[in-house]
Amino acid sequence: MSTTENAEPNARRRGRRPAGQDTRTALVEAARTVFAENGYDGATVRAIATRAGVDAAMVNHWFGSKEGLFAQAVLELPFDPLELQQALRHGPDDELGERIVRTFITRWDSAGGGQFVALIRSITGHEQAGHVLRDFFQRFFSALISSIGSDHTPLRMNLCATQMVGLGMVRYVAKFEPLATEDVEVLVRAIAPNLQRYLTGEIG
Repeated sequence: MSTTENAEPNARRRGRRPAGQDTRTALVEAARTVFAENGYDGATVRAIATRAGVDAAMVNHWFGSKEGLFAQAVLELPFDPLELQQALRHGPDDELGERIVRTFITRWDSAGGGQFVALIRSITGHEQAGHVLRDFFQRFFSALISSIGSDHTPLRMNLCATQMVGLGMVRYVAKFEPLATEDVEVLVRAIAPNLQRYLTGEIG
């Protein structure tokens, strides 16, 4: 077989993929490899895109940032942060706590709780994963809190994060009963008022 014939398969693999869902999948798979090989700091957007055979701009298009890609590829969050944030903004501000609790539990439950367990394992075994998780919750809740005009954003953000991470730990990791198997709407009614106070109530 000629050198040209040998080169053709490789050339095809290096070609750019169309900007569809297969691009997203390719980026996630490439990111897992590059992050594993180089660590978070050593992994560049360009290197990940090159490994996936796509343009580097596709990282921002699909994930918003390198942090967003890391969250999907390594932390394996069971939702797209930007999409979730936008969806939660639709509705009355005084029901935001309900929407957050219901959405998080529903999505974690739909994955059998395994995604949250994997998330905790990523944090304990990967220092950078903890940084990215913290950054995710900071950006996520800061944007929501700013959108409703509340003050004391850093404190509110931390309180909201402790509420949701604590809920996940008890329901999916420690599996305390009856909370571990309680109906979603029961938990929404019990937890949402406290989260709503963190979002819009008097604090500080």
